Amino acid sequence: MHALIKAHFPDLTEEQQDQFQHIAEVYKDWNQKINVVSRKDIDEIYTRHVLHSLGIAKVQIFKPGAHILDVGTGGGFPGIPLAILYPETQFTLVDSIGKKIKVVDEVVQALDLKNVTTVNARVETIDQQVDFIVSRAVAAMPTFVHWVKGKIAKKSNHELKNGIIYLKGGDLTEELSPYETAEVFELSNFFEDDFFETKKIVYLPMKYRG
Repeated sequence: MHALIKAHFPDLTEEQQDQFQHIAEVYKDWNQKINVVSRKDIDEIYTRHVLHSLGIAKVQIFKPGAHILDVGTGGGFPGIPLAILYPETQFTLVDSIGKKIKVVDEVVQALDLKNVTTVNARVETIDQQVDFIVSRAVAAMPTFVHWVKGKIAKKSNHELKNGIIYLKGGDLTEELSPYETAEVFELSNFFEDDFFETKKIVYLPMKYRG
């Protein structure tokens, strides 16, 4: 199954290949102790979690030195696969549930990821500004935007302006109606598996009033 990652990201270093190879067994081991990934999904971890998370990289490549905040990371998605892919980008993974952050800490240690910081807190209490905020369907967009208000740096260094990059599924018409600047990318354009048929990435640039 690791071949799936390599097919879509052929330029991985040996260390990155090892980390992606290792990720499944680390999660399987920890999931038996603390259930952070559904039993059904753990066998499909490369498709439903790792590749799904890496869909963000098809929309924006993160630069060295950039700072990314993963809100409601759960078991570490999308943050951990992205941190493997971008070892020179800093990732802060936040979740309010302590046992989930415990698993993330163990995975970070097992994969020897030097570019990941974890925080067990509600995102509203985080006092930092980042280039992008990533997340995987933790709340409806208006709620999410409210949570992360003021946490996006004004100076943009990427092709996309700083903002939110959000993994979401289903019909988003109503949810995104307040946001004229939102862009939606279909993951089925990047990945063949049926799992991605209804999966999308929503990009919402944050506007600032000067």
